[in-house]
Amino acid sequence: MISRLTDKVQRWAWLRNQATSQPLRAYFREKHRIDVGLYSYGCFDEWRMPGPIKVGRYCSIAKTVRSVPINHPYSAMTTHPALYEKKFGVVDQDITWDDPLIIQDDVWIGHYAVILPNCKFIGRGSIIGAGAIVTKDVAPYSIVAGNPAKVLRSRFEKEVQDELDTSEWWKMSLDDLRALVSANPDTVFLPNVARLAKLKAGLRDNG
Repeated sequence: MISRLTDKVQRWAWLRNQATSQPLRAYFREKHRIDVGLYSYGCFDEWRMPGPIKVGRYCSIAKTVRSVPINHPYSAMTTHPALYEKKFGVVDQDITWDDPLIIQDDVWIGHYAVILPNCKFIGRGSIIGAGAIVTKDVAPYSIVAGNPAKVLRSRFEKEVQDELDTSEWWKMSLDDLRALVSANPDTVFLPNVARLAKLKAGLRDNG
C-alpha cells in the first residue's frame, strides 16, 4: 500500500514536467512499454494509451485522447472482456499484443480523438482533429478529421515536406529552437524550400 502511494506521488511529481522529465520516460518505457521522445506530452497514461507505443519528439497529445489497441472478440460467442481478461476467472491469462502504435515526431492529436486497432502508424507532422475516430494509418503531414477520420488536406507541399524531413529539425533542443526563432523566425513560422535549405546548410556547418 505504501509503495503504491509512493509510486503515485512520484509519478505526479514527474508529470509536472512531462515534456522534459527523463525519469518519467524511463518509468513508462520500462513499466508500460510506452516510449516517448523529448518534449512530447499527453501520452503518459497506461489506461488511455496502453503500450506498446513509440512516440517521437515534439508531439502534442490532448489528455482526452484514447488508443484502443485491440477490439472485443466480435467473432466469438460473446464480446465480453471475460474472454481476454483473467480477472473474470474464465481465461487463465490476459490477452497480449506486441504490434506497437508508432507516432512519429511533431504529431498533434486533438481532444477526444480515438485511435482504433487498425491504425498502427501516425506519420510525422500530421494533425488529427478533435473527436476524430482514426481507423487506419495516417500519412505524414496530413490533416485528418471526422468519423471515420478522412484526409482533409496536407500541411505542406511535397517539396517542403522533403526539406523538413531532411532537416531533422525535431532533433533540436528547446534552446536550439529558441535560437532559430530569434535568428530566422520566417524559417520556423513560414517554412518554404529556400528557407529550409538554408537551415539545413547551417545545421551541417554547425554539426
